[in-house]
Amino acid sequence: MEETRKRDSASGLYEWVEALLLAVVLVVLVFTFLWRVVTVDGPSMQPTLHNGDKLVLYSQAYRNPQQGDIVVITQPNSRNEPLIKRIVAKEGQTVDIDFEQGTVTVDGTVLQEDYIQEPTHNPTSAPVSFPLTVPKGCVFVLGDNRNNSTDSRSREIGLIDERYILGKAVFRLFPIDSFGTVK
Repeated sequence: MEETRKRDSASGLYEWVEALLLAVVLVVLVFTFLWRVVTVDGPSMQPTLHNGDKLVLYSQAYRNPQQGDIVVITQPNSRNEPLIKRIVAKEGQTVDIDFEQGTVTVDGTVLQEDYIQEPTHNPTSAPVSFPLTVPKGCVFVLGDNRNNSTDSRSREIGLIDERYILGKAVFRLFPIDSFGTVK
């Protein structure tokens, strides 16, 4: 009787350890191949995102970038660091920026940008020429803090090859008071 009880107890412990190990392996696989956690570094996406925010990216299966998506970019640049920006235009679309009015136009339509810090007045150093048609396989990105962002307006960053988009920011984990979806 005592021996049966010990065997059942050991069997139950083994099952718990096995289940815990399987759960850890599944979490590692999901966060390696489908989702990633990244940290925002810098003020270029304010007021939408802030320095230190922790975000969940939809990564491996993200293959169809859309206008308005917030993405992490790994395209090599002089800063040697990933960038987080908003897609403003996709391949085939034409972007124009009126720096006096502070407006961004895509295919002749002024964007309604309720998410930006302030109108787009700063052309950045080494600006690209506008209007600009986005070539096949590329996107044009801007930070939401337009006057404090190095992005596709600059030759330093330029147009982004879609192959260098690590993923789309979909969820904010931290800070807790901002927990929720990213828009």
